Amino acid sequence: MTNWQADPVTDLPDVSPRTPWEEPPAQGEAIEVAEGVLWMRQPLPMKLDHVNIYALDEGDGWTVVDTGFNSRKSRGIWESLMAGPLKGKPVTRVVVTHHHPDHIGLAGWFQSQHGAELVTTRTAWLFARMLTLDVQETWPEETLAYYRSAGMAPEIYDKRVNDRPFNFADTVHPMPLGFTRIKQGDVIRMGGRDWDVHTGNGHAPEHATFWSRDDNLVITGDQILSTISPNIGVYATEPMADPLGEWLEACERLAKLARPDHLALGGHKLPFSRLPLRMQQLIGNHHGALERLMDHLSVPRTAADCFAPLFKRRIGEGEYGLALVEAVAHVNHLYHTGQVTRWKREDGAWLYQGKG
Repeated sequence: MTNWQADPVTDLPDVSPRTPWEEPPAQGEAIEVAEGVLWMRQPLPMKLDHVNIYALDEGDGWTVVDTGFNSRKSRGIWESLMAGPLKGKPVTRVVVTHHHPDHIGLAGWFQSQHGAELVTTRTAWLFARMLTLDVQETWPEETLAYYRSAGMAPEIYDKRVNDRPFNFADTVHPMPLGFTRIKQGDVIRMGGRDWDVHTGNGHAPEHATFWSRDDNLVITGDQILSTISPNIGVYATEPMADPLGEWLEACERLAKLARPDHLALGGHKLPFSRLPLRMQQLIGNHHGALERLMDHLSVPRTAADCFAPLFKRRIGEGEYGLALVEAVAHVNHLYHTGQVTRWKREDGAWLYQGKG
């Protein structure tokens, strides 16, 4: 199964951002977080059991930011939301922060069944549409080779090989041709506000975040989360990628925009303030993990051998895939920055060791 969602893989500092709400909205209900801005949730069938969605009032309709999975249950919840908190007004536009299924899963449904406009970054649309069309009933050899190169535990590998692979089409509605592109530096009008578009990377390529010019709202998607770190992983599609370097660059760039009074509306967990502190925590957390990893790599190890210094807790089977791709992201970053060397073991696994 391809792992793509956010998950509390890495440890975080004890000092937490502040949230104005102790509880999220109940299923089928909404909380107004600012004038004309509703916070809702869709359930997810995994450890991270929800995704946040937002609706912005356009007067005669709604702009919705992110959608949840494509499933009968999710579509039913949307029907309840549209009849209830959205007051029967149509969803005229869907804005998607990034291409992961919990965020783009029902975008095509809104387009084809409700006539909504889809707005997202070009990379997000291309990636999502490509993946929905790439249905695999058996594991591609490239994916299996990637797992072996990362040193995946044999018992996990053997079990995975015998399971049907996860396909985006399992949880993403067919996406019709056509979307409206947003990019870095654009300004988009939503809910009576002008929002600056700033793109991030690392968790997902060309991930859109939105910074209101008219009040203190920031829609961060999964680029910046309140009490968990977004998963930053390397996959078989680009095994030499350095998403950690890209994520750090993006967060350091976005941190210059952050104010303590910002109310950050993330893709998971609760909305929060003290955004500069949170971004400092997230950046510092990964730098600390890299320092521990360098000490660990005083002797040769595979990516799968690096869980202990990175996560500082036991990784169970349910988290193994996320942990593995994130471990590869960290060793790849050290390799690209020239801090480690690597060579292949006889079984195809890469071994990494610190230089000097």
